[in-house]
Amino acid sequence: MNVSMDPSAGAGHVRVITMILAGGQGKRLYPLTRDRAKPAVPFGGLYRIIDLVLSNFINSGFFRIKLLTQYKSHSLEQHVARGWRMAPITDNFVECLPAQQRLGMSWYKGSADSIYQSLHVVEDEGATDVCIFGADHVYQMDIRQMLAFHHGVDADATVAVVPVPVDQASAFGIVVVDEQMRVLDFQEKPEKPASMPGNPDLALASMGNYIFRTGGLVDALAVDAAKDTAHDFGKDILPRFVGSKLYAYDFASNVVPGGSGHNSGYWRDVGSIDSYFEANMDLISYRPRFDIHNTQWPLRSSMRFLPPAKFVHMDEPKRRVGRAIQSMVSDGCIVSGGLVQTSILGPGVRVNSYASIRDSILFGGVDVGRRVRLKRVIVDKDVAIPAGVRIGYNHDLDRSRGFTVSESGVVVVPKRARIDG
Repeated sequence: MNVSMDPSAGAGHVRVITMILAGGQGKRLYPLTRDRAKPAVPFGGLYRIIDLVLSNFINSGFFRIKLLTQYKSHSLEQHVARGWRMAPITDNFVECLPAQQRLGMSWYKGSADSIYQSLHVVEDEGATDVCIFGADHVYQMDIRQMLAFHHGVDADATVAVVPVPVDQASAFGIVVVDEQMRVLDFQEKPEKPASMPGNPDLALASMGNYIFRTGGLVDALAVDAAKDTAHDFGKDILPRFVGSKLYAYDFASNVVPGGSGHNSGYWRDVGSIDSYFEANMDLISYRPRFDIHNTQWPLRSSMRFLPPAKFVHMDEPKRRVGRAIQSMVSDGCIVSGGLVQTSILGPGVRVNSYASIRDSILFGGVDVGRRVRLKRVIVDKDVAIPAGVRIGYNHDLDRSRGFTVSESGVVVVPKRARIDG
């Protein structure tokens, strides 16, 4: 078996095309997804959610990537076009592939249908293998290791799985395997999840990331397209491979260069406001498991030409001191006599005197007036918060202002909201 770890290698070697499913609407992230696709939602101050999966592929040496877009894709496509330009002379690319109604008058009807309608791309590339990954999870992964496993067991299809506690596994799609990691069954959010071999306390949850041999994928998609199904990979495509060479790849065994055992196995589904908030807060912990400071595995994004962050005023007797404690502050921010604590500020945020920002996430261009107090708040782009306003302290008042309040009490102020003082 001649397996090249160069995903763009020529004849006789493995040639991989990457298809990233980036058309998700993200209803549970509303109102952050009111004007943008879920993968375009900002994350960690400087980044977008899409940057996480793209960074994993680029860092792994995979340079031929198509993003399948559909729902409110403008900001996503703009971000990719401006920030992820590859060198055309080497025939590498990160390109958006919008729904085109090539096979009829319908838009993408599911994750499997989006790939089926885009099979011309796979055929044009002459790919031996197809990576099909989601665009809305937080993790670091060396995909070369998964590809090596895929070919090492001579799989027709491989699904990435992450161990989760059995008592939490009912929230996920569970993959049932034997001791060789061969897939025996799928359980969709089961009441009594099957545990993984050798560890009754853990179950294997599907990450929604797959590698297929091209021939088997094309055949399975053609059969699915002719039937009345949900056209979903987890529900309709992968079960067709059970009984053949379908394997599960244990994500907990994956360690990226520069990482450690402390970082391995970290994976977060940011499908809800609360999970999104918690994943951001993980970044500012003392020893984060998702390490964006690992220079051997950088989190990449588009470059902005902004000045460094600035902290001004040192009038300690009057408590007018620009400070940030256990926080991430992006380029272009000015903390002018206010306090930022356990929070994340996007590019160009201004925090004025005597303001207090606690346990919050502020997107780019937010202007925080004097004596404003925020606690457990997400503020979308370009919001001006008038002086003296308090958000996150009275949820009934927050709701009356038209803000969303999550189950755990995170308040979301929508993009360009107008707030009365």
